[in-house]
Amino acid sequence: MDYAELRERMVAVQLKNRDITDPRVLGAMRVVPRHLFVPADLQHLAYRDGPLPIGREQTISQPYIVALMSQCLMLSGHETVLEIGTGSGYQTAVLCELCAQVYSLERDQLLADQAATRLTDLGYENVEIYVGDGSQGLPDMAPYDAILVSAAAPAIPGPLRSQLADGGRLVLPVGDRDHQVLERVWRTGETWHIERLVSVMFVLLYGRYGFGERPQG
Repeated sequence: MDYAELRERMVAVQLKNRDITDPRVLGAMRVVPRHLFVPADLQHLAYRDGPLPIGREQTISQPYIVALMSQCLMLSGHETVLEIGTGSGYQTAVLCELCAQVYSLERDQLLADQAATRLTDLGYENVEIYVGDGSQGLPDMAPYDAILVSAAAPAIPGPLRSQLADGGRLVLPVGDRDHQVLERVWRTGETWHIERLVSVMFVLLYGRYGFGERPQG
């Protein structure tokens, strides 16, 4: 399959035809090889307009949602970004194209290891992946110019608010298993402005400031 052609079509039809206008985001989506972040038997579906399973009860988000969340961060290239929920590493790679440094936090050790290998193989050097409770963020590297959360929280986790730099943007889905809204949170000093953007559907954010411990089995 001509994956480069499929990426171009994805950008033209799924992104430009909607409301993705940031040229840097469009450029990142054009160059990151999404098919390398999904299981081999699903690579032929990698550029379709929808999410895909990646194992471990997790998914790779729809291309449009990846682009939308990235655009909402309003990155210029010099920022330090915290990502919660590494997953396959696809959103991580897009962020690596858009900012100076990415710190990514994943609960699942296997997914973290697999994503780290993919990103290294693709030559990304401006990323560090950690394993831990994403709802608590990564305070050692804070503050962050932007934070992106790829799992739904019942409310905006307090630690993520506190780790966001003055003037920073936090983008995350908020809600429960059945009803979620993508929100963008702006910080100006100790004032928080919250925008509710669009209905979405993500896996749940488990952890101390999420939905508690993940059920077993």
